[in-house]
Amino acid sequence: MLLCACALTSLPYPFLSATDLLYFFSRAVFDLKRGFLVSFMSNQKQQKPTLTGQRFKTRKRDEKERFDPSQFQESIVQGLNQSGTDLEAVGKFLDASGAKLDYRRYAETLFDILVAGGMLAPGGTLAEDMTPTEFCLFKAQEDMETMQAYAQVFNKLIRRYKYLEKGFEDEVKKLLLFLKGFTESECNKLAMLTGILLANGTISASILSSLFNENLVKEGVSAIFAIKLFKSWLSERDFNSVAASLRKVGMDNRLMELFPANKRSCEHFSKYFNDAGLQELSGFVKNQQSIGTRKELQKEIEDQMSRGDPLKDIIAYTREEIKKNNISEQTMIGLIWASVMSSVEWNKKEELVTEQAIKHLKQYSPLLKAFTSQGLSELTLLLKIQEYCYDNIHFMKAFQKIVVLLYKADVLSEEPILKWYKEAHLAKGKSVFLEQMKTFVEWLKNAEEESESEEDEEAD
Repeated sequence: MLLCACALTSLPYPFLSATDLLYFFSRAVFDLKRGFLVSFMSNQKQQKPTLTGQRFKTRKRDEKERFDPSQFQESIVQGLNQSGTDLEAVGKFLDASGAKLDYRRYAETLFDILVAGGMLAPGGTLAEDMTPTEFCLFKAQEDMETMQAYAQVFNKLIRRYKYLEKGFEDEVKKLLLFLKGFTESECNKLAMLTGILLANGTISASILSSLFNENLVKEGVSAIFAIKLFKSWLSERDFNSVAASLRKVGMDNRLMELFPANKRSCEHFSKYFNDAGLQELSGFVKNQQSIGTRKELQKEIEDQMSRGDPLKDIIAYTREEIKKNNISEQTMIGLIWASVMSSVEWNKKEELVTEQAIKHLKQYSPLLKAFTSQGLSELTLLLKIQEYCYDNIHFMKAFQKIVVLLYKADVLSEEPILKWYKEAHLAKGKSVFLEQMKTFVEWLKNAEEESESEEDEEAD
């Protein structure tokens, strides 16, 4: 390196000194060595593994079956035509086809074909872009046995492909909106199938909301369809099961909407469905309407109490409602008791709540007295008091004092109290409440005997 530097000093660079040339030469050698090292290290790095093998391309035919609507439709129709009326073969075909056909994307197309034979246009008419199949629900025989077999096809398909559940429920809702576009026979088959599917739990009763469509209701289509549907449903399940399904989705209070606004009355509903042989359904709706009326009445009484309305006004209003809604006095005393007890915030301490209850009930005893003119009403009130004191543990020790208060206020009389004590009490808290009432009942019996004795002496 030194020799090279000496040689460089002999070159004609009048503007560079020997020291400068030596510096540049050293830097050049350093860069040369560094470049060699980087190149060497990069060659020593482990090569990244690369994937080898043959790539398989999806055949265009398979892609069309998955992603082309017309091809999907043709595949389903062809399979149904080959299976014919053998619904077991139809089930096997649908089960196997789910592996290569895109059911998730074309659920609506699939269900349209299974029900109507082809794609449905808005309004319920068949689309004319292809030849429909004759092997579908609408072309099947109109009897329960055949409809049950079709229901099995749908059940198995949806159990196999769970993601179809929502799509199928949406399909049924859509079909109900298209009822005016179907023939009478097609509507009957759809109603029978829907009833069976509701009974099996394949779909929920929320689908009934489609029947409340204004146009369907106005032309009476909804009510006619509902008769066939409920008959089918009740042929598979008892009415308690049907009622539970309706309550679960809030349909129990909406069935009156099957009729136009000017016909939404218990009388019209009862007559219509009684004539169709569905007395249980008409009785259920009548009861639901009654429950709704009682709830509204109870709320109104509570509102009047919270406003501090005079008791005479509350009594007058309540008597009007009894007449208007044909409510019995026994039912009304139960509502009034519930209203009175829910109109105040009770103390949580047992030793204080009794005193609070006595003061509160003393204020409203005239209201209770106005609707206990019958012995049965008094007994009903006693049972309501027992039930309330049992359900609200802070009132367990207050039962006897409440009864005595109401006896002194002429709300309760001897005979109903004695009847309650002897035989008419509830099982709830029986031993506790009977023990509380023992002394008072003995006093009542003695007072009654003394009264009878005095009457006998006066007679003599």
